[in-house]
Amino acid sequence: MVEESRYEDSGAPVINPSTLLARVIVRQIIEAGVTDVVISPGSRNAPLSIAFHQASVKNLIKLHVRIDERTAAFFALGIAKASGRPVPIVCTSGTAVANYHPAVLEASHTNIPLLVLTADRPASLRKTGANQTTEQARIFGKAVRYFADVSGSVYPMELPFNSLQSGPVHINIQFEEPLVGDKSDNWLNDLTITAPKVFDRKAPGTFYTKSTRGVLVIGHDCGGLSAESVRDFAEKLGWPVIAEDPLSFENAISHASVFLTSKTIADELAADTVVVIGRTTLSRSINAFIKMARKEIVIDPRMATVDTDRLADQKFTQLPVVEVPIADTEYADKWKKYSLRAAKLVGDISNWSEQLIAREIAAGIPTGTSLFISSSRPIRDIEGFAVTRTGVETFANRGLAGIDGNISTALGIASQRRETIAVLGDLGFLHDL
Repeated sequence: MVEESRYEDSGAPVINPSTLLARVIVRQIIEAGVTDVVISPGSRNAPLSIAFHQASVKNLIKLHVRIDERTAAFFALGIAKASGRPVPIVCTSGTAVANYHPAVLEASHTNIPLLVLTADRPASLRKTGANQTTEQARIFGKAVRYFADVSGSVYPMELPFNSLQSGPVHINIQFEEPLVGDKSDNWLNDLTITAPKVFDRKAPGTFYTKSTRGVLVIGHDCGGLSAESVRDFAEKLGWPVIAEDPLSFENAISHASVFLTSKTIADELAADTVVVIGRTTLSRSINAFIKMARKEIVIDPRMATVDTDRLADQKFTQLPVVEVPIADTEYADKWKKYSLRAAKLVGDISNWSEQLIAREIAAGIPTGTSLFISSSRPIRDIEGFAVTRTGVETFANRGLAGIDGNISTALGIASQRRETIAVLGDLGFLHDL
């Protein structure tokens, strides 16, 4: 039997505290411009689930239901990657919360805005042997940018949307019984939906060098910066470009990770200065080449959050203003020469192999398609054997480079795009079935 809210003598419904708290939270999420929520069914999270359902019926938010919490969190990760907006994930108490951890870690290492809403029993039931009750407070440790353990009626309550701009946030909500309230949806009236706030960053700083023998190396996810802004930066810099994502940077050097395996070539091309955007995680030869440089400059917003101890001669957390001399054309021509030689070898591959598959997939994907590439071999093969181009929006889970949750992440991306292709390895495919 569903328990309804009590009624006073006046006949007006008395909303139970759990229902009221859930409505306050959901209303605030909608007013912040959030468009999607991913829920895993459960009992303790019923107040939130019901409130989000009521909002979805009014077309105020799109509700996605995924039974398994691990895949639900990765699905939400994909939505957040593709949309750039915060995505709430909602689950019940106990092991359900722990299943969020892999996706929360990936979000933390890529500054993806996941709003983790975990339902909990009241704190008085912790450590008492109560059913489905464990210590959920701070379960994600330093992987979240903000944590709150909410108990009772907290009104007004302000969700930390500013913290979501740099990664996941965890709100653990203690719901008292009764968990189900009246069916009224009047609480959704008179909403004021605003665009997400963009907080001003400090001045970007200036990158100045006298070097004319420099190379720009771009990690696969551009450090969370937009590919367009990185392309503009590369054009201003005017140096040879190595891109781990060859499908987003048409003017990059093709097959650099292939020909840099030659120590002779790497020595000849050794740079005075290397600028690295993001993290380079795909190729040993490229990382070895970076270490050969006399000076390394790193540009990565994550150095303000998870990569705070990263080593470099100079560090920026956003794209700096560029003041550099005209690049050495003879040096740039050497890069082009070796790229053309490698392209001839790659083009001659005719036997059925991972390299051939990567080359053909990368060349054949229609312009305007979104592409998710799984970790391990697939992303490395495309990085090494694809011919550089543009017109493809690429995604990958390179924060911790796990093979878990790849299908779910790709499906989350696909929910926000017209055409999406996922390239998966065998283990990455099997892991997420």
